[in-house]
Amino acid sequence: MNFTQSFRLAIKSLTTSKMRALLTMLGIIIGVGAVIVILSLGNGLTGMVQQQIDKMGINMIQAQLWSVGDGMMPDPEELYELVDGNPDVLTGVSPYINLGGVVRHGDEKFDRTSVYGVSEIMYNAATNYTMDGEQLAKGRFISYMDVERREAVCVIGAYLEQEAFNGDALGKQLSINGRTLTVVGVLKRNAELEMLPGSQDDQIYMPYSTVMEIIGDRWVGIYIFTSTSGETADAAKRVIEAYLNDFYRTDDGMYNYFYIITMAEQANQINGMMGVAMGVLVAIAAISLLVGGIGIMNIMLVSVTERTREIGVRKSLGAKRKDIRSQFVIEAGTTSAIGGLLGIGFGCLLAKALEALLGGMLVASLGTSGITFNASPTLGAIGLSFGVSVGIGILFGYLPANKAAKLNPIDALRYD
Repeated sequence: MNFTQSFRLAIKSLTTSKMRALLTMLGIIIGVGAVIVILSLGNGLTGMVQQQIDKMGINMIQAQLWSVGDGMMPDPEELYELVDGNPDVLTGVSPYINLGGVVRHGDEKFDRTSVYGVSEIMYNAATNYTMDGEQLAKGRFISYMDVERREAVCVIGAYLEQEAFNGDALGKQLSINGRTLTVVGVLKRNAELEMLPGSQDDQIYMPYSTVMEIIGDRWVGIYIFTSTSGETADAAKRVIEAYLNDFYRTDDGMYNYFYIITMAEQANQINGMMGVAMGVLVAIAAISLLVGGIGIMNIMLVSVTERTREIGVRKSLGAKRKDIRSQFVIEAGTTSAIGGLLGIGFGCLLAKALEALLGGMLVASLGTSGITFNASPTLGAIGLSFGVSVGIGILFGYLPANKAAKLNPIDALRYD
């Protein structure tokens, strides 16, 4: 028989005992479906990370500094000079100060509001996003002159505008630790999140120089740099490292008073961790494929036993070993291929269901607007899953097929 005849015979054998065929394919269906779902979720999470990076800027570099001895740390002005001295790789720097305090408006008190001191480079007017992934909805952001003059101005979140100012905050005033500030801008509400105290919508940006004036010009531990482009981020990081190595150099040669990471490195770390997790999950799902392969081998051995006389008749009529072997290998491959197709359909449906169920929660966990979660399987994942399912069927079907091919035609004809 040629391939077409063997394939038709395989289909006829499967349709003769539908329930047995379905149970045989079950391991393949579950395994392929699980692989599709895992790869789809992994692609969706990777896409979310990439969207977040695109919003924040691939040219962003974060530096965490620690004090030495009596609090020796670089002054913000020194790091501004570093940026000015390296215009080929650096375009700006912003201290990032988390100010603990109580926000008041009239008799109302907001003690869960996050207050950050930043510079003007925290906001990119071209994209209308801050480096935290927030969008500006009204007014303006902190300007260079605000920082230079230590102006008492701020940009607030949508929650604070609604609760304190009934949706009309521009030009109004509030106080932080006794310092009166004028609202010059309002951030866009994060639609995926419920506006609650302490949420992503409950925050304030103000000039870092004003914050330092409030807290007494203490040292700053976190800085955000921007490089000229994503391609120069590594070079900019080396410039910052060289400066800090020189600044923190001690007699014992220790350089562990700072940590610098580029946005690309952060993305690689996150994707690397997700890749390991996805790999482990895929390996676990592959166990189902192994079980499915064993099930196919078992049912094919039973099929060889049931069709021993048929094999004897074919051999007596001139069928060669390779003809018998190919017939049963094609039958095993067809069984696993159909199971693989069913598994792909099951996996795609489950992936879309999980996208609808988990998408909102995952987007909300990032706390930024404009991020989407798409768990649609890729053609590569579908092709890989189908190929693996067919390969397993052929691999595990070879032993029964080889057993059938080696049967003695006389003994086979006498088999009862």
